[in-house]
Amino acid sequence: MPTTDVSNLSMLGSQTESPKTPEEAVLERVPSSHAGTDYVVRFTAPEFTSLCPMTGQPDFAHIVIDYIPNDWLVESKSLKLFLHAFRNHGAFHEDCSIYIAKRLVELLDPKWLRIGAYWYPRGGIPIDVFWQTGKPPENVWLPDQGVATYRGRG
Repeated sequence: MPTTDVSNLSMLGSQTESPKTPEEAVLERVPSSHAGTDYVVRFTAPEFTSLCPMTGQPDFAHIVIDYIPNDWLVESKSLKLFLHAFRNHGAFHEDCSIYIAKRLVELLDPKWLRIGAYWYPRGGIPIDVFWQTGKPPENVWLPDQGVATYRGRG
């Protein structure tokens, strides 16, 4: 069974301070032990928070990130710290969602990536943001993201 080389990681296995902004956050990657095999990796962040850039009030989202690795995997602790850096960051829903996806694409150069950002209502209107790098390869099982559109109380 192949093992993943973690020798270049700086955060895993040590106490790491949360970055103050998403721009300061360091995303780390590890080599994929299964390069050449198409499979989907999913990260779900059901308690994502950021701040409204106009009011400073908190915004909440359920974010699902799916990607098909090429040569790299994102190291999960660095991803958690990156997502946490939005907690005190003011940005519109669309800006947060697309920035997350583009940072991951820049880091990983995946075969394919999509993000579904399901934002809870602000002013009575939920905003959902979806983006992907292109069509996924036909030979992978790509499950539904499993997040229902907002229905309020029923």
